[in-house]
Amino acid sequence: MAKGDAKKVVLAYSGGLDTSVIVPWLRENYGCEVICFCADVGQAEELEGLEEKALKSGASKLIVHDMREEFVRDYILPTLQAGAIYERKYLLGTSFARPIIAKHQVEVAEAEGADAVAHGATGKGNDQVRFELTFFALNPHLKIIAPWREWDIRSRQDALDYAAKYNVPVTATAEKIYSRDRNLWHISHEGGVLEDPWNEPEEDMYQLSVSPQAAPDAPEELTVAFAQGVPVAVNGERLGLVALMDRLNTIGGRHAIGRIDLVENRLVGMKSHGVYETPGGTILYTTHRELESIVLDKETLRAKDRIALDYADLVYNGRWFTPVRVAYDAFVRETQRNMTGEVRLKLYKGNLIVVGRRSPHSLYNEDLATFGPDVVYDQHDAEAFIKLYGLGIKVQALTK
Repeated sequence: MAKGDAKKVVLAYSGGLDTSVIVPWLRENYGCEVICFCADVGQAEELEGLEEKALKSGASKLIVHDMREEFVRDYILPTLQAGAIYERKYLLGTSFARPIIAKHQVEVAEAEGADAVAHGATGKGNDQVRFELTFFALNPHLKIIAPWREWDIRSRQDALDYAAKYNVPVTATAEKIYSRDRNLWHISHEGGVLEDPWNEPEEDMYQLSVSPQAAPDAPEELTVAFAQGVPVAVNGERLGLVALMDRLNTIGGRHAIGRIDLVENRLVGMKSHGVYETPGGTILYTTHRELESIVLDKETLRAKDRIALDYADLVYNGRWFTPVRVAYDAFVRETQRNMTGEVRLKLYKGNLIVVGRRSPHSLYNEDLATFGPDVVYDQHDAEAFIKLYGLGIKVQALTK
């Protein structure tokens, strides 16, 4: 019995177990045509054979969009430039991937004349919110189907049984331990032994980085160059955005950079334990912040820090396509106008050691900061300043 009046559905499709079984489930329960949409955001999964799998699962077609350049330019960079970090650690790799996927999914639905969109996010997580708020913002007329909130499948074995029943080609097994999400920016790991936050992650879980113990015994020096807040070169070699991310992921990964173990507060109200690997992103956050330290004045830097907290929340909570994010971006872009320069690092066994920073727009004045002979700053002037600065404290003390 059909559940609704959807005639043509565009499904966000990865080819994994969940989205593979969603295809026949949609056809069985909604009696609709299913178009699979695959977003290439650098997940490094093999796209070869994906069309055949989608068609064998019952889809009418597979549409693939290569969104890697747009992903870095329009989603990663604004978040990086804002300095947004969720709950002190998380660099938002999954969070800002969902709105770009959902945006293209809406575009495909409109181009194909679909009346509905579907996703494979569970009813417990954040991704359902990120997908659906984007759908609301970009085309509120589309029907939204979230199978995990409707069907009777409750476990990996249930999904495998359903796939076998409908001859859905899957390579997954019941022994898969971790739930992972990967893109150009990071890879996340959840489930398995991580469900107990007391457990140490198993070393064979990691995909992008070696352990500190296995990292080289000698440090590697690295220089990252920025032009108006955009990373443009590594060790003097100019690179496009996608190539630059790949390069930094490789370099950072071999030195155990960017491993984060985090218990975070999900939007839906529960805590979850996850491990993230963000080698290139960690390098970029560190170098960008260091360049800001010599380019931005104190008040602007403080204002950016305040905005960064709100920016991280709105990205994590799926509110990318909102007026406040656009307004924040306008402020942040203005702060990046003079963010041109270089930062030099040493990478060593999980550590990022900043050893130099320079910019043609640096506000650091050696004549003012020097401890040597000083002809610019008269230290006697500090006495009057301190008297005025501490006047309120002195008055309070005199009234006791």
